[in-house]
Formats: sequence, structure tokens, C-alpha cells
Amino acid sequence: MIADTMKNIVLPMEKAMPSPTFLWRFKVVLFLMWGLTCCKVGWDSVMRMDANLRDLFLYEAFLYYNPLLLVTMMVWLWGINLWVFLQSSISYPKIFEIDQNHLTHKEIWKCSTWMTILVPTSMTAYLYLYSHGEVSLAASQPVLLYILFAVIMIFPFDIFYLSSRYFILRTLWRIAFPLQPISFPDFFVADILTSMSKVLSDLERSVCRMVNKQVATIAWLEADSVCGSHSVAIPMVLVLPYLWRLLQCLRQYKDTKDKACLLNALKYSTAFPVIFLSALKYHVFPEKWTTVYRPLWLFSSLINSLYSFYWDITRDWDLSGFSRIFKFNRQSAVSNMIYGRQWIYFWMIGSNFILRGSWTYKLSAHLRHNYLTVFAITLLEMFRRFQWIFFRVEKEWNKMTRSGGIQLVESEKEEDKLLGTTNTHDV
Repeated sequence: MIADTMKNIVLPMEKAMPSPTFLWRFKVVLFLMWGLTCCKVGWDSVMRMDANLRDLFLYEAFLYYNPLLLVTMMVWLWGINLWVFLQSSISYPKIFEIDQNHLTHKEIWKCSTWMTILVPTSMTAYLYLYSHGEVSLAASQPVLLYILFAVIMIFPFDIFYLSSRYFILRTLWRIAFPLQPISFPDFFVADILTSMSKVLSDLERSVCRMVNKQVATIAWLEADSVCGSHSVAIPMVLVLPYLWRLLQCLRQYKDTKDKACLLNALKYSTAFPVIFLSALKYHVFPEKWTTVYRPLWLFSSLINSLYSFYWDITRDWDLSGFSRIFKFNRQSAVSNMIYGRQWIYFWMIGSNFILRGSWTYKLSAHLRHNYLTVFAITLLEMFRRFQWIFFRVEKEWNKMTRSGGIQLVESEKEEDKLLGTTNTHDV
């Protein structure tokens, strides 16, 4: 009797609850309405500004929010990486040596959704307040946003995915100070940071301006200002991720005596001339830049692009055997995820070649004022790295499965012997 009564109560309540599909659509509609509102308010705010100062102000606003927008994009793309790994046989928790409490692709997308909401909302408030004469309140918007992100990352209590946050922080610490044997997460994250060197450079400039109370000003136009566009800190920060990877390679050579680690270190060292030669434009006479340093910069850019492209194809992706790329009479061991679809190989190799060159171009410090072009190139570099992750993680998984005794076809074993596969992480 009581059970029947409870069923009569619960069933109507369940029927009254909205379906998951309805909730999902409702959230999408709210998200789109929010996005359109931000665009409308932001555009109206920009149009209120004086036409002579509009471009200068937009550049400054771009400086503060560009890094966080790009980080948000990278988080979205990482969620897609995890989703694809989930659909395949690749166990990324084993590759990255993380526990079973790791974030899934859904949780990654939840984080990126909140980041997508917070960053444009703060930027819209910044534009609106500045255009309405509330300069001090406008200046506080990026400051509060940066503080919020920093507090969330170091928050010591078991909320906001504590174990994952501290895993990231520990990994960043190990990257900055490579005093221990290099693990796969160490060099994997460090490689991603090389694609985000421009993001780190803009973060440095933004924080510098906040510390020196230059937000919502045009002090960056002064070449000799602490956070000015001619600051030597810009090339120094640009080069940091490459320096970290170089030190990791040297540490790996110390541990393994593998000469390939020295060749990898040499690859990262080719980025140094690209960055520092281009920075000389702000510190030498224009004639000397045009006749001496610009040709050297172009030559160093070419070397860096070609060397990096070669290393991606032959080492990071292990596509050095041309039969693995162009012959598909049987499934290739290189790709469990895409099952030898030929067009994907052509796309990956071709797009990687083009984007490698464009990214080397972007490393040039003297191009920093072309901010829309720089943003587009940086965004494309994120996409290149997103593609790179699929092949790099899969290569590591193939190596682990081989070392674990999984049976492979004889042709694959012969190729492994030729390529000299080992059981350790390939850094």
C-alpha cells in the first residue's frame, strides 16, 4: 500500500522533470544569448570611444585578454583530444601516469565553458566601463580576473579538482627546474608551452603593467617604460619554454646517454637566434637591421622551421618509414585511431609544414604590434599542437603496448628493430 502510494507520487515527479536533452538545449540557448549580449555591449562600447584612440585602446585590451582567450582555446582542444582517446584503445591515464581521479573530457569541457564565460564577460565590462569614463573600475577588471585564476590554481582545499590542479602545478615546477629524471608529462607539457611562448610573453607584459599600475593607460607606447614594447623581458620570456626543453633534453642525455637527446636539444636551441635577432630591431639603427640582422633572422627562421618539421615527422610521430605513410595494403601500426586513412597523413604533414613556418615567423619580437595577425598565427599554432598531440600520444601508447608483450604483426616488429624502439619514454 505504502509502496504503491510512493510510486504514484514519484512517477509523476519524474515525468515532470525536464529531460537531459531539454536541459542541454536550454543551456546552449542561454550561452548563445550571453554571447550575443557581450558582443552587442562590447561593440557599442568601442564605438563610443574617440576614433583616434580606439585602435590604441583595443591593442591594450587585447594584450590583457588575448593570453587567457588562447589558454581557454587550448583547454577546449585538449578536451577534444581526450574524447578521441576515449573512443580509441589508448589509455592516456597510463601514459601520463595519473590516477583514476583524473579529469575526463566532459570535466575539461566544463572548465573551458566557465573560462569561456568569465574571460569575455570581464573583457566586456572592461570596454563598457572605460567607454563610460569609469577608468579606475575598468582597470580593475583584468586585475580581478587574473587574481581569480591564480587563486583557483593554488586553492589548497579539495574543491575545483584539487588533485588535477596540483598535478599541473607539480609538472610546471618540474619543467622550470629539471633536476630530476624527465617523465612523459614533463616534456609533453613543456612541448605544449613552446607553442604558447607568445601567451607567456603577453602574460608577463600584462602582469608587469598591473604591478606598475599602467592598466587602462597608453604607457606601453613609451619605448623606455618598464613594461614598454621595447622591453628586453619580451624576448627573454619568449625563449623560456625553449630553454626549458633544451635543459630537459640535456638531463635526459645525462640519464640515458642517448645521442638523439643532444640532437633534440639542438633543435630547441635553433629558436634562440630567431627570437633575439628579431628583438635587435628595437636596439639598432634601421639601416643595420635591414642590411645585417634581418637576413640573419630570415636564415635562422628557415633553419628552425625545417629542423622542427623534420623532427616532428621522423621522431615525434615516428613516420620516418615511407611505407607507413604511403602504403596502406594493411593497417599501419602507427595509427590505431585513424586506421591508415591516407588523406589524414597528407593533411598532417602538409599543415604541419606550413604552420611550423608561420609559428617561427611569429616568434619574431619585432612583429608584436601586428596583434590581429599575431593572434591568428598563435591560434593556428594551437591547432597544429592539437594535431601533434594525437600522433605523439599514440606513438607513446604503441611503444608501451609493445613493451607490454602485445602481439604485433611481423612487419611491425621488423620496423621496430630498424627504428630502434626502446621501452623508455622517448623525449
